[in-house]
Amino acid sequence: MNKISNDPGPEIEALVRKVEARMIEIRRDIHAHPETGFETVRTAARVAEELRAIGLEPKTEVGRTGVVAEIKGGAPGPCLILRADMDALPIQEKTGLPYASTVPGKMHACGHDLHTSALLGAAHALKKLAPKLRGTVRLVFQPAEETLESGAAAMLADGAGEGADMAIAFHNRPELEAGKVRLNRGAGTASSDEFKVTIRGKSGHAARPHAAIDPIVGAAHVIAQLQTIISREMNPAQSAVLTIGHIFGGETQNIIPDSCTFEGTARCRSAESRDRVEDSFRRICTNAAAAMNLEAEIDYVRGVPALINDDAMVDRAAAAIEAQFGVAPLASEEPSFGAEDFSLFSERMPSIQIHVGAQTPGRNDRVHNSDYQPNESCIADSAIVLTRMATELLA
Repeated sequence: MNKISNDPGPEIEALVRKVEARMIEIRRDIHAHPETGFETVRTAARVAEELRAIGLEPKTEVGRTGVVAEIKGGAPGPCLILRADMDALPIQEKTGLPYASTVPGKMHACGHDLHTSALLGAAHALKKLAPKLRGTVRLVFQPAEETLESGAAAMLADGAGEGADMAIAFHNRPELEAGKVRLNRGAGTASSDEFKVTIRGKSGHAARPHAAIDPIVGAAHVIAQLQTIISREMNPAQSAVLTIGHIFGGETQNIIPDSCTFEGTARCRSAESRDRVEDSFRRICTNAAAAMNLEAEIDYVRGVPALINDDAMVDRAAAAIEAQFGVAPLASEEPSFGAEDFSLFSERMPSIQIHVGAQTPGRNDRVHNSDYQPNESCIADSAIVLTRMATELLA
């Protein structure tokens, strides 16, 4: 069997550039027809069609609407997952682009259309390089990354991770110059847990507060105390974010209500911090409410864990990216408290998420924005990075 050449870079570049225009065309088609959550039926069909055209045999309806296909190498070896998310967001697009969303209230405002087309580009290249690979590349096209019900969990439950030895995900970053790649060690994202707390008291007339037990004042007291978890209980080096995003209680101005409810999220970048925040949260809600003769009903739901990048894979990715592009990847400048359900893969196997620059000159874009206009050059850049990583890890 032929080994990967000492410098596969030019071949990888040529293979990806050959299909770049087609990948942009596919991206624009997906962008014009966004689908949210698990409703990625049309997108999945387009992905499966392209994979069949390459000569692969995709499995559809994995995790309800996900797609999985494998590229077998020329010799036995490990199995590497390359994962892209496919779902859009419930946002009304305001870009005015010729290929803008044709679906009211839905838009690819996070760039998952870029991810889907980039992984298809990598599939084209890797199918050509397959005889030189030792092992298997498993392509995972995932729905429902943006929703509370996780597409990654659904696909893993359907066997998308079985037998895999390592996994790579990637994400476009509009704040990062196009052509640049960024890596970080340790936690790449935070865990994301949701809570709903109902403070129960006793209703009464606003003019006679002594005859009631006021849950609104109690909720305000509990919320203020909850902020001390971050400022006084957490190690500043392993901090967390706790946000109250919604509070409601009562129906009118002259009645003290029976209850007041607040909701929010807690985000942590380590399992230890996550446990500490939940324990402290429950203690404060229960005890602070009891101190005011109130009861706290707590609904605390754990979401996805933090995404932990494997150090050995970071090292190999850094070397591969520098060899391919001639410059070392950038290191992350600040910790992210966003959430990403690829973390469910990183819990099961050595994994890494790579950030690829998508900045459009003259713009100051951010994801999850109705006017998001990323640089489409990141499609080819991402495909090249994924292909180079696969050739290095399966050499």
